[in-house]
Amino acid sequence: MAEDLHLEEQRPERMTLSIGPHHPATHGVLRVKLELEGETVVKAEPETGFLHTGIEKTAEHLTWNQATTVMDRMDYLSPISNNTGYVMAVEKLLGIEDRIPEKARVTRVILLELNRVASHLVGLGTGGLDYGNIGTPIFWAFELRDRILDIFEHTTGQRMNPSYMRVGGLAYDLPHNFKEMVEDFLKVAPGRIQELKDVMLHNPIFVDRAKGVSVITYEQALRYGLTGRNLRVTGSDYDVRKYYPYLGYENYDFKVPVYTDGDSWSRVAITFDEMFESLKIIRQALDNLPWDDRYIIDDRKLVLPPKQEVKHSMEALIHHFKLVHHGFDVPAGEVYVSIESPRGEIGFYVVSDGGNKPMRVRVRPPSFYAVYSLPVLLEGHLLSDMVGAIATIDPVFGEVDR
Repeated sequence: MAEDLHLEEQRPERMTLSIGPHHPATHGVLRVKLELEGETVVKAEPETGFLHTGIEKTAEHLTWNQATTVMDRMDYLSPISNNTGYVMAVEKLLGIEDRIPEKARVTRVILLELNRVASHLVGLGTGGLDYGNIGTPIFWAFELRDRILDIFEHTTGQRMNPSYMRVGGLAYDLPHNFKEMVEDFLKVAPGRIQELKDVMLHNPIFVDRAKGVSVITYEQALRYGLTGRNLRVTGSDYDVRKYYPYLGYENYDFKVPVYTDGDSWSRVAITFDEMFESLKIIRQALDNLPWDDRYIIDDRKLVLPPKQEVKHSMEALIHHFKLVHHGFDVPAGEVYVSIESPRGEIGFYVVSDGGNKPMRVRVRPPSFYAVYSLPVLLEGHLLSDMVGAIATIDPVFGEVDR
């Protein structure tokens, strides 16, 4: 007993520190309650829910196609992924996955991978700031990302929330110079990403602050439900595109980068590798992009008829009116569809009662699991390491709170 009292007297005084929910270091509305001994974190407790938007519930009050617009807004950095995962779930409920035109499938792959690169560039640019790389990395990253947003704007009409995916294909056809725009990007991107990698990854200050810091093991990552690059830095090669291929990913030649150290440095390094692999996929998809008019299925019960047809056909006019006014009904049932988003496996559990709106939409958000692994990443490390740890798991809180 006396020995315990002596140890208690020697232990540094603990201090509780609340960071957030509105703090630039938390990359969104996140509160982290920390217990500190000196500058060492002995306990970390993340708290979320400050950005609750009710997106899932909102989707259940919209028709099947209207719901794509709220899925965009769940993750402002990867709206294409959210859109695609959701419409693929609805297409599975309708049983039309095999009827999606090849042009729409290949276009989805190109836009998904462009979206992955754009999202990673934001994570690297802002993460660089957190590690003291003020200036060059964020400007280089955002300049390259802007080129991708130019392609999105020219193709979909929007830079941030395009809502370009439709049940059955795409909202409208690609612009005539789509290939040229993507080709121009592919000429520039590898060199720019390599320059960014050279500046950031081997910077001695960054290496000192990130190597061996905020380590998570494979077993811990599994226990916390991590996916994506946050899991792949622990030695796992789990990638939905390889394990459960969709949109023909099994036909593309690409590697799944894997690291084993599980630290902050690895989470940044793997991000660069993933971008190079995405460029390889975009190159192959662009070479195989069919250049015909079939960008959505030809089914008047699900897809609006062309304007010219509405002017001359009473039947087409009726279909147009019914789809705009009521939408379409989906057979009763339930499905779960997941894809590999920039932040990991994002899954959509969608239930239909046979009506024109989803009865239930439940999303499995990879950022949610990543945020709740923070105790493992922070405890035992310095308070100053917290900023980098949050940056390297790259959460988006619209997706966490949805």
